[in-house]
Amino acid sequence: MDIQHAKLIVAMTEYDKGDAMRIQHFMKVHDYAVTIGTLEGIGENLMSILESAAILHDIGIHISEEKYGSSNGKYQEKEGPEEARKLLSSLGGYSNQQIDRICYLIAHHHTYNNIDGLDYQILVEADFLVNIYEDNLTPQAIENVRMKIFRTKPGLDLLDNIYNVITEQS
Repeated sequence: MDIQHAKLIVAMTEYDKGDAMRIQHFMKVHDYAVTIGTLEGIGENLMSILESAAILHDIGIHISEEKYGSSNGKYQEKEGPEEARKLLSSLGGYSNQQIDRICYLIAHHHTYNNIDGLDYQILVEADFLVNIYEDNLTPQAIENVRMKIFRTKPGLDLLDNIYNVITEQS
């Protein structure tokens, strides 16, 4: 991990101060995203975008709960990008193009159709790897997610190993 992402993690833990569950969540999503991205061989710029988006992907939760009384994914997608843009701009070290892509990923991380990039695919897979456990999904739901969402070999391998998914295509 580089210093920029270490500082972003510290900033995000400050943002989510006292909310250990959400901090643990984004840290796990970050680790899975980095693992999948590394095994997929993505380049340095794309990895930087992916790491930042993984750290910040749920930044809209607190505002969503305040505004709508809900942490629904669609509210997170609506409220998160502006908060992320403020945080990234205050930290510095990000180009406008990087910030735009990170905010795009945050604005779509609960949208599973029209995934338009390996960074987007990996972020969705990493988030699912954590959410499956945290939401205690049934084996049938896990198999459904496997068939409909997962595309990368490292993501599929992690899913199968963590949750012992057995399908006809495994």
